[in-house]
Amino acid sequence: MPKSIIRRWLPTPDQVRANKGLRFFGSLLHDPNLFHLNRHSVSVAFAVGVFTSFLPLPGQMVIAALLALWFRCNLPLSMILVWISNPVTMPAIFYSTYKLGAWILGTPPLEFKLELSWEWLTDEVGKIWLPLFFGSLLAGIFFATVSYFAMQGLWRWHVVKRWKMRIAQRRSAVS
Repeated sequence: MPKSIIRRWLPTPDQVRANKGLRFFGSLLHDPNLFHLNRHSVSVAFAVGVFTSFLPLPGQMVIAALLALWFRCNLPLSMILVWISNPVTMPAIFYSTYKLGAWILGTPPLEFKLELSWEWLTDEVGKIWLPLFFGSLLAGIFFATVSYFAMQGLWRWHVVKRWKMRIAQRRSAVS
């Protein structure tokens, strides 16, 4: 993947370090590996971000940041990819992962009516948490693996394509 395209979308290391929400990481943010753009760092960051986006937990960006620190992959990319599950896509993602978890666990999926109230949340989460969490973990692992290998393949394809273009340019310059 071209680094210039990715760099356009990512904040600089200084912008990340200046973020008030990330200051509690302190000197951990000074590791240069957290901001490198190479095949390994970007592929692992995709896996971390995609996996975290499937977790039905609050604080997904903090979880992605912790995982990026642990795996020493690109921190900004990991945190940006968490927004795959945004307020628009979240209902579809979590409903699908709930159905997947219920199907794998062999429990009949419950029919429920969504309400935005504390009472509904405390009553219904107790009934659906196991299939939801299990399905979310499985989907997160699956899509993280797919995204890791897809990024590895795309990066390699791009490098080989550019390499062949340089060889062709050198041959045409000699001729």
